[in-house]
Amino acid sequence: MATYEQSTEMNELQMQATPQLRMPDFPSRCTWNLGSPPSKSPHTHNELKNSPKILPTVLYKIGNTPLIRINNIAKEYGLKCELLAKCEFFSAGGSTKDRIALRMIEDAEKQGILKPGDVIIEPTSGNTGIGLGLVAAVRGYRCIIVMPEKMSLEKVDVLKALGVEVVRTPNAANLNSPDSHIGMAWKLKNEIPNSHVLDQYQNAGNPLAHYDITAEEILDQCDGQIDVLVAGVGTGGTITGLARKFKEKCPNCQIVGVDPEGSNMAEPKELNLTNETSYEVEGIGHNFIPTVLDRKAIDKWMKTDDVESFAMARNLIKKEGLLCGGSSGSAMHAAVTVAKDLKEGQRCVVILPDSIRNYMSKFLSDNWMAQKGFLRADCDQESWRNMSINQMKLPTALTVLPTLTCQDTIQILKAKSLDNAVVIDSSGVVLGIVTLGNITSSVHDGKLQLTDPVSKIIYKQFKKVSLNDTLGKISQILELNHFVLIVHEQIHCNGSGECEKREMMHGVVTFTDLITFLRAKKKRMATAEENQATDFKN
Repeated sequence: MATYEQSTEMNELQMQATPQLRMPDFPSRCTWNLGSPPSKSPHTHNELKNSPKILPTVLYKIGNTPLIRINNIAKEYGLKCELLAKCEFFSAGGSTKDRIALRMIEDAEKQGILKPGDVIIEPTSGNTGIGLGLVAAVRGYRCIIVMPEKMSLEKVDVLKALGVEVVRTPNAANLNSPDSHIGMAWKLKNEIPNSHVLDQYQNAGNPLAHYDITAEEILDQCDGQIDVLVAGVGTGGTITGLARKFKEKCPNCQIVGVDPEGSNMAEPKELNLTNETSYEVEGIGHNFIPTVLDRKAIDKWMKTDDVESFAMARNLIKKEGLLCGGSSGSAMHAAVTVAKDLKEGQRCVVILPDSIRNYMSKFLSDNWMAQKGFLRADCDQESWRNMSINQMKLPTALTVLPTLTCQDTIQILKAKSLDNAVVIDSSGVVLGIVTLGNITSSVHDGKLQLTDPVSKIIYKQFKKVSLNDTLGKISQILELNHFVLIVHEQIHCNGSGECEKREMMHGVVTFTDLITFLRAKKKRMATAEENQATDFKN
């Protein structure tokens, strides 16, 4: 964070047209130091205001979120302390990012940088974009949000509904690449007149929004007594603003930052050593250190993985009625771990940053969870769901080369009474699947010739499972897919001694195959019960 003058200077530098990319880890110029008297503090000290009975605009519903006691989960984990959740999803735009969106825009307006008719551009994982889109809709600005393809479609739909223009960028693009969401945002800024990148990664208004308001809300709600604060770390603005205010007013409070496996923000750096290179949870974690993040203000870092994050988020919904997002699960999982060491009378506050609205097709969906391998076996109550695929007699799969004609493929499938064939290359690597129905309908519609190779009609997007996966997982996948491919790994070595792992086809399972197997299993069980009853009578 910076003084008002430094903030103005920094923002002017960032927002002026420039052909160069402003990296999000630009060194901080903040002058804040713990122990400085309030008269020398570079930060503002806003007072909390009561909401009027009738709100002038929706922007007055940003912030002032409730602090809610966690009861059932605290009991489940045997916690002695009081566990409280700051539910930021009650804010107008559904997340804690509403606060920084309003603050950054208001600061830019006060500084004369943002004028009526100007364009706001922002690289974001989504929530900051929704916050900016909300404020832009009320204030009349054009808004362009640049976000990676990984982010949920729900976020895109909400942004478009707000009148925001959305630009998607590849997930794999390097941070300093022109194709990254950050690089693309600055490229658009240089091409569009009167446009500004407010840049949540460097903008002083990001942590100041939480230092001035969010922290004061929590201190007021807790009457100044907080022993542990737990928050996920994305840009770092939330935890930095909260930590600095708490260290001034509640100096014994321990600040815990939460970072996902696959991210490199935690300290010491040894915590970041993992085989994971990516993660599904959104809104937290980076492979760089944003300018607004003050890691010195964080007392302890905790790492979380996707499985425990999404499982806890689902628990918060099911057991506490809190309709929160996946990163809320990350923060709560870390919170219950830390809170186990707290005593009766102590208090742990955890930040739940956003709502379930953005993730309806993701971790809230059993199918998505199963496809990602995040559903645990103990979620399935019926015994057959926990059975391994190995226990199912897989039908013999037909494999064809991609050069085989559609006419020959149709004849082979009909002759063998099969519905599909797996297309493999000459080395046995799976390329995709072709189905009899798709080939014949495409030929009938004139989209395909009988002499065309089947490579023209391959389903390349298909779901795969291993032999060790459960029938429950297959069942969930088949709810939305016609088939699932069973694969296993083989090590292939060439003549020069070089070896590599290859994913090889083991079989194809359809919904009909699964039903046939389960019916046969049920029949065998019924027969066994009858035989047992007969033996008992005899």
